[in-house]
Amino acid sequence: MLFMIIERFRDNDMIPVYKRVRDEGRMLPEGLEYIDSWVEPNFNRCFQLMKCDGARLLQQWVLKWRGFGIDFEIVPVVSSTDTREVVTPLLDKV
Repeated sequence: MLFMIIERFRDNDMIPVYKRVRDEGRMLPEGLEYIDSWVEPNFNRCFQLMKCDGARLLQQWVLKWRGFGIDFEIVPVVSSTDTREVVTPLLDKV
C-alpha cells in the first residue's frame, strides 16, 4: 500500500528534524519503504510518499519521532496508473 505522510513542523522549524535525519537516518522499521518527499517553500509541511503492507509499520515509525515537533497525517493513496485501470472499463458506460 502507498501512504502520503503529511508532516507539519511546529513553528515552521524543520531544523530539529533535518538534524536527526542527518545524524540517525530516517529510522524506518524493516518493511517500510521511503519513496520520495517534497517540502513547502515556507517549511510548514513535508509530503512523504511511503510504501508498506499496513499502517502498523507507520505507527512504529511515527512513535520514533515523538518529541521532535512534528504532527503527522497519514493518508492511504492509490497511484494514478492503478486508478486509471479501475476507471477505464467504466468510461464508455457513462
